[in-house]
Amino acid sequence: MPEKIPGSLPTYKQAGPHTTRNLGQTEDSTQSTGSSFRLLIYALFAAFIVHASSRSSLVSSFRTRLSVQPPTQALPNAAAILRHCASLRAMPGPSADFLERDSSDRYEPGTRPTLIKNVTLWTGARNGTEVVYGDILLDKGLVRSIGHIPRALYVDRDTEVVDAHGAWVTPGLVDLNAHIGLFSAPATAGALDYSSSHGPILPWLRTIDGFNTHDDAFALAVAGGVTTVQVVPGSENVIGGQAFMVKLRKTSERTPSSMLIEPPYALNGSKPDPNLPGRWRYLMQSCGENVKGYGNRMDIVWALRSAYAEARRVRDAQDAFCARAEAGLWNEISDDSYPEDLRWETLVDVLRGRVKVSMQCSEAVDLDAAIRLSQEFKFRIASFHNAHEAYTVPGLLKTTYGGIPTIALFADESRNKREAYRGSEFAPRVLADYGFPVAMQSNHPTLNSRDLLFEAQQAHYYGLPPPLALVSVTSIPAAAAGLSHRIGILREGADADVVLWDSHPLQLGATPRKVWVDGILQVGNDSDHVRIGLGKTSPEWLDPPQVPNFDVEREAAIKYEGLAPLVPQKVVTGRVALRNVKEVFLRQSGDEAGVVVSHFGLDGTANAGVTHVTVDRGRVTCVGPVCEGEGRNAEVVVDLRGGTIAPGMMAFGSALGVEEIESEPSTGDGVLFDPFKGDVPSIMGDYGGLTRVDDALLFGTRNALVAHRAGVTYATTSFVQSPLFLRGKFIGGLSATFRTGAPNALERTAIIKSVTALHISIGRAPPTFNSPQAPSLSSQIATLRRLLLEGEDTRTQTGEWFKKAAEGTIPLVIDVSSADIMATLIRLKNEVEEKRGTYMHMVFSRATEAYLLAKEIAHADVGVILSPPRQYPWSWDDRRALAGPPLTNETALAILLKHGVTVGLGNWHTSRVQDTRFDVGWAVLESNNWINKRQAYELVSTNLEKLLDLEGWVGDMGDLVAYEGGSALDFTSKPVAIVSPAKAAVELL
Repeated sequence: MPEKIPGSLPTYKQAGPHTTRNLGQTEDSTQSTGSSFRLLIYALFAAFIVHASSRSSLVSSFRTRLSVQPPTQALPNAAAILRHCASLRAMPGPSADFLERDSSDRYEPGTRPTLIKNVTLWTGARNGTEVVYGDILLDKGLVRSIGHIPRALYVDRDTEVVDAHGAWVTPGLVDLNAHIGLFSAPATAGALDYSSSHGPILPWLRTIDGFNTHDDAFALAVAGGVTTVQVVPGSENVIGGQAFMVKLRKTSERTPSSMLIEPPYALNGSKPDPNLPGRWRYLMQSCGENVKGYGNRMDIVWALRSAYAEARRVRDAQDAFCARAEAGLWNEISDDSYPEDLRWETLVDVLRGRVKVSMQCSEAVDLDAAIRLSQEFKFRIASFHNAHEAYTVPGLLKTTYGGIPTIALFADESRNKREAYRGSEFAPRVLADYGFPVAMQSNHPTLNSRDLLFEAQQAHYYGLPPPLALVSVTSIPAAAAGLSHRIGILREGADADVVLWDSHPLQLGATPRKVWVDGILQVGNDSDHVRIGLGKTSPEWLDPPQVPNFDVEREAAIKYEGLAPLVPQKVVTGRVALRNVKEVFLRQSGDEAGVVVSHFGLDGTANAGVTHVTVDRGRVTCVGPVCEGEGRNAEVVVDLRGGTIAPGMMAFGSALGVEEIESEPSTGDGVLFDPFKGDVPSIMGDYGGLTRVDDALLFGTRNALVAHRAGVTYATTSFVQSPLFLRGKFIGGLSATFRTGAPNALERTAIIKSVTALHISIGRAPPTFNSPQAPSLSSQIATLRRLLLEGEDTRTQTGEWFKKAAEGTIPLVIDVSSADIMATLIRLKNEVEEKRGTYMHMVFSRATEAYLLAKEIAHADVGVILSPPRQYPWSWDDRRALAGPPLTNETALAILLKHGVTVGLGNWHTSRVQDTRFDVGWAVLESNNWINKRQAYELVSTNLEKLLDLEGWVGDMGDLVAYEGGSALDFTSKPVAIVSPAKAAVELL
């Protein structure tokens, strides 16, 4: 006999954790006979509204018995039981009159109404095609009115008036996949609640329970126009737990719960009203490589099936219980409890269709398994995240139970794992062509959520139409979360989450002038005096960029399942005529070798015209209108259609060339010996275990070839590898500089410099599960001091090369973020130079906080390589990262350049090296055009050559890249040819 608790149904007993539901208190014994009669009538009527179809033979058998067994005396808490059973059929969604509400549930009393006048309003409605010209009124946390707004609605209400002057306004952006608040910035051990180590199946965990409201990423994300995120648990668990939709505005309550949108009733113990729609719940599940800590793919699928089988058993028991209750068979359940288990209640709701399930699955094998699971247990999958191979199996995805899912993607984060190796930048367009809703994601902090719009911009660049690119970060993720009635689309009655942009949102570097969340201004207070959008005054900034055509490349990606050949169409060793060139940047020869010089189309009236360029055997021999005649005898004529010729760019900071797949050790150099962790084998004859990158170079990797075709024709690579924010080893080895398009190391021009610089990494290791344990900071500095002051025998590799670094015959590149550590290193540099009587060639890479010491760095003649260019407070050492507009006027890059520091730009994401030219263009725009185009190209070419002592190794023999369609620094162009003096040839891409 089950244990009974006064005033409730009997407890449902089973092994493991359990809970008791109080479905109603004992009725007062003095209640009227009429009240009891009404209860009996209610029970009898309930017999006729039992489920139309059975879910199990158990439920069916109970329903068969309804016709032959009369109702029995109702239990005292029968009304509560019937209400609860009725609520099981309530489906989530807005009420019919939701948009007629007078105020938002998130309204903060005292918030003034805001009228934004003269807007170009992209609403997000009609699949992204609706644009309204007029005004928008925000009041009580809602969009009160759109279009022509009568003065009577606002004139006497102390309304804040903002004149947009025709600028674009959009809904706040929605990020469907982020760990924001769980993987907090800066990363500290006390606020690292990303994933659990307590098993593969954890549907009972809730991200809200670990949500850190002090995450620095909130303000940064809002500064990028992101107002809402789905906070998902980590993907190391098969079922990681329950996710929540969160607005990134800190409320007056300053609590995690108050930041939630429509929190599910189960969260706070409240009970749903069966007469009203329910609220969505969210769940994160994963498959593939990330969950292999709990077994192989077969183990993972079995774990999922076992969990859902248990949830199905609980659901069927609940249905059987309610079937008897609604049939009035109270005597059959008087000694039973309502079947419930907190471990499985979320999965039970999944089976009832009341949970938006997100699944992180990348490969076809995993997508197939997930879809079979949905078919077997009959539940819908709302969205697939990181679905790199989804574009290769559209037919499979359309068989997902209950309808097609939303596909959440990066623009291109391919090749960072084996399961992502076949990913393609053309996937968003391919999937959209097949009718799938596509959402761009950040998977923060894999990518900074602030840069979510950049993902949509790149998707547009590679072929996604402008309306679909914009809905991919607004209405589509909102709909996938079941919240498009209030976010993602601007219409009367929706939440007042609004962004006012300085240009068309799909233009590179588009920056919010102002951001409102719930009608409350979060970014762009006029009193901050931040200058935004300088130089974006010409009309073309108000239109989406005219992007190149990638039809051929997209078809090749489909044909070869993401592994299309990356070889030139043709290599020309004779004359090539490049017609209709608008901008030309060439390397100066002679005493000024390596300095980028503009020849045409940059200043004054020349900007309106085009010119011609002739190339003979890989060398530019003519620039100007006169070249049109010389080009008549050309072997090949290429029309650049107002394009650009610019220096080949250099990659720095990534593992380009030493691995094929970033997270697949078998494709790279392997594990290096770390003298801080153990003795280096004596057979190496070197206590420091110093190694050379040129001994491990891989040519023909896809990342290198993709970078080559994107205009990044050189790379300098060390063993200081820094995925995400992690620190590499103390000694990062001797870097090498090579050509990204070379076929092998024996090709004559492949390796430009076999030993370029000596690299070390100094800093505090962040407290993450995959971050190497670093020695103390003082130990690292003490070791460096000893090595620079002849601490090792110069007959060893470590002794020889650290001596050369101390003497200044080789650059010493130090991966460092903290300004305090940089100050210590400058003091150490002075000490070594004084004691040895030498001059050191020191460079700080990463250099997040270098701007704080710009004057001192310039005085010490230390160079800086900002990697990545857009800094973020990943770790404690990075915590003072300068945000740039719209939060600050200055950027770290601009401050350093203004103080005369030689600066280069790098990128630590190997698969993102192809975006180098966009990084540079963005940096120029963020400086409010204080940096000109010549300086911009130098940041990724000749400045890096100066910093790494490569000037005499590249010089006027450096590659040039021809871009068709526009500037190399925006979305209007694509590389079509590489001019290589060293190879005496032109590659046609």
